[in-house]
Amino acid sequence: MILSSGSGAGHCRGGRRLPCRPSRSGGPRLWYTPGVLYPPWRLLGNNYDLHTHSSVSDGLLTPAELVAWAARRGTDVVALTDHDEVGGLDEALAAAEAAGIGFVPGVEVSVSWESHTLHVVGLGIDPRAPALRDGLAEIRAGRLERAARMAESLARAGIGGTFDAAVALARNREMVGRTHFARHLVERGYAKDVKSVFKNYLVKGKPGFSPHAWAALDEAVAWIVTAGGRAVIAHPGRYGLGPNVLARLLETFRAAGGTGIEVVTGNHTRDQIRDFARLAVRHGLLASRGSDYHGPGESFVDPAGLPPLPPECVPVWHDWTAGALQH
Repeated sequence: MILSSGSGAGHCRGGRRLPCRPSRSGGPRLWYTPGVLYPPWRLLGNNYDLHTHSSVSDGLLTPAELVAWAARRGTDVVALTDHDEVGGLDEALAAAEAAGIGFVPGVEVSVSWESHTLHVVGLGIDPRAPALRDGLAEIRAGRLERAARMAESLARAGIGGTFDAAVALARNREMVGRTHFARHLVERGYAKDVKSVFKNYLVKGKPGFSPHAWAALDEAVAWIVTAGGRAVIAHPGRYGLGPNVLARLLETFRAAGGTGIEVVTGNHTRDQIRDFARLAVRHGLLASRGSDYHGPGESFVDPAGLPPLPPECVPVWHDWTAGALQH
């Protein structure tokens, strides 16, 4: 289990003494709550960013750089949720401890549901849980195959040499994906930035797109839940689902054991935040908040730059309470 830590014999905020005890060794105390991990003195903070990416998947910053940047921006609690990969959690945890902010171990699982590709964020996971570990490994094994098909599609459109270039840009070869292809296309002048690439390439009906079968929705949720985590539908406004399809997705997700939905995220408009807040209440889902930050110049907002959750929402962290476990 990845744990975040606090140090010292006790911390106060607003006159309230929180339950913490010093380590017998005099070093940092590790703190644990089922489903989430963080230093207890941050419980009264409310600037949660529960969706970020590092270079272990397709972010620009290393896990340590990402967490340090989030701390400088004023984030109270940050989750690292790399795509289909948990290899950056140890480094991110150490950086959170050094910065004195809360840390939640997470992952973003790629999912195929009906004819749609979706993402499900797992928060407060144990990355060593066998079902989650093995499931993520199976997803990663298919990424290189998909990358080869993407490169072939681009080559048919007259853009060659993209496979090796995309792999070279991926610090983790197993995690080569569309973002790495997009960065290469920007370098070659096919678009002004990564956001622009996805208007003309790598999406359905455009050069570089390759359909792929990811994890099934019910199995992805099961991996997260059996790993002690909380499953959250990521950036639902991105999928372009009509009201009936979206309602069916949320009902299916709830039936599978999912409990949350990102209401506030980097690419949601004010109207979408309002609409998804209503859907969260209607479907009995907890509301999450995350920037989906990938690095400078590639994200709509920085960590800590999001608006608050609407007041009618029940935050995904509403029942996260501090408890101590010495490791």
